[in-house]
Amino acid sequence: MSLSFLLVACGGADNDEGTADEGADNEEDNTEQQDTEDTGDTGETAEDEGTTYEEQTWGFVTEELEGQVQYEYAAEFANRISEKTDGAITVEPYEYGGLGSEVDQAQLLQQGGIEMAVMSPGFTGGQVPDGQIFSLHYFFPAKPELTQEVLTNSEALNTDLRAKYEEHSITPLSFWTEGSMAWTSNVGIDEPSDWEGLNMRVQESPLMRETYAEYGATVQSLSWGELYTALDRETVDAQENPIFFIESASFHEVQDTITVSHHNNYIAMTTVNTDWYNGLSDAEKTLIDETVAEMQDWVFEEQKSQNDAGLEAIEADTENPTEIIELTEEQIAAFKEVAEPVHEFYRDEVEGIDPELFDKLKQEIAEVTGE
Repeated sequence: MSLSFLLVACGGADNDEGTADEGADNEEDNTEQQDTEDTGDTGETAEDEGTTYEEQTWGFVTEELEGQVQYEYAAEFANRISEKTDGAITVEPYEYGGLGSEVDQAQLLQQGGIEMAVMSPGFTGGQVPDGQIFSLHYFFPAKPELTQEVLTNSEALNTDLRAKYEEHSITPLSFWTEGSMAWTSNVGIDEPSDWEGLNMRVQESPLMRETYAEYGATVQSLSWGELYTALDRETVDAQENPIFFIESASFHEVQDTITVSHHNNYIAMTTVNTDWYNGLSDAEKTLIDETVAEMQDWVFEEQKSQNDAGLEAIEADTENPTEIIELTEEQIAAFKEVAEPVHEFYRDEVEGIDPELFDKLKQEIAEVTGE
């Protein structure tokens, strides 16, 4: 019921307002606009390089707060769209929590209550099983720049996986990294046996449960809004996130150690509601697609800057001293030995996934890494 009220409150795309008035200034405008597409009957328009855009507002929800990577991505996207349309199109970014939890936000996008969203595939793993591929440990390259290259150019992701999401009214327009994941805990994780008996916080992903079960941990699904309190009260013992997020969410204040494990990257998707996107004009689709493509380099530099600053801030926080554990190649090899069988479990045992998509992506990764 609460979600229904939320959908009513938020509404959908504002496509019925602000269309062009064909009867106004007809003599002056006919010559200038004879080659542009008619966008409606009433309202105001703006032109960018000969393209006319309706005045409208698009909502853009994120899983993070102002100042964090996802929100800053949405804000930069909004600025670029406004500039390109001379202010005709307004993109309104939403912080995490304003429209519910991560799962609520995904449902809101699917049902057309919001036009755009940055989301993690982990929160849709139950609906789109193939999206759990991002949860595999030591599958993507350890270096974020190589992972970003894979995410930007992969046909398996940007064509095949996109089609699977579109069956659920979600269209991923791009995939990008928010940086390498790190583990936090009070025990100091530097070998697989350290996970024995720990309760690990995970997203709503069955594959995450399988991975941490292999390490010997139990798992608990929690929204990140509940995580600080859970770590503080020790109802969960450990969590994973990029360094910038660990610092900005103050998780290091209630955890004694951070393990830089290079086990995965945090992957985000720029997504739109499929029906809304398909209903846009060709000019509007091109506007979005080109801006999303431009943002790939921008967001990589943004996450790098935030992760570097986050690590410096944690190291400088003398009130909350945190031990930073950097795994050696030998230690990483021990974790890989435990984690890699889960790759085959995912390919062969997880219900609903496409083994050919897995094989294609694995080959694409090998071409980027040269392995």
